[in-house]
Amino acid sequence: MLESIELERTIAKVPDYPKPGILFYDISTLLMNTQAWAATVRRLADEIGQYKPDIIAGIESRGFLLASPVAIELTAGVQMIRKQGKLPGETLSHTYDLEYGHDTLEIQKSSALSGKRVAIIDDIFATGGTLSAATTLIRKQESVVVCSACILELAFLKGKSKLDAPFISLVQVTE
Repeated sequence: MLESIELERTIAKVPDYPKPGILFYDISTLLMNTQAWAATVRRLADEIGQYKPDIIAGIESRGFLLASPVAIELTAGVQMIRKQGKLPGETLSHTYDLEYGHDTLEIQKSSALSGKRVAIIDDIFATGGTLSAATTLIRKQESVVVCSACILELAFLKGKSKLDAPFISLVQVTE
């Protein structure tokens, strides 16, 4: 199985993106590495599976890439959490603060989600704002957030303090 240190090596580091002083972790290189990608999906499915989710909710857009194969591994459904204005029909929304302003996430309103056990997944976890907003949206559907997960966590940003459900990360960057 691919160890955390090996997995981290498959993720590109792009300095000064999207603005000077930011080191961006780009999973595009991981996605192109068949062995690393398959191992990542299996590891996430193994970790998330212990919480027995009915639905895997992926956060736009790289979370979508993770949610689908993990859901197949776990025989679970998939729910999309998108940026404002991109989902048809009636939606629920939640606006949250970012370091540089505000953003809004939406989920399609559906009674089919009521009471479901949901795991939320994204690629990178930083300050916790997006994942916390996604958790709020899932709970607005009267669903239970059983856990959240990501490939890489920027642990030095201490975003986990914004979460109140179990959290899984395959790689932790501490500085």
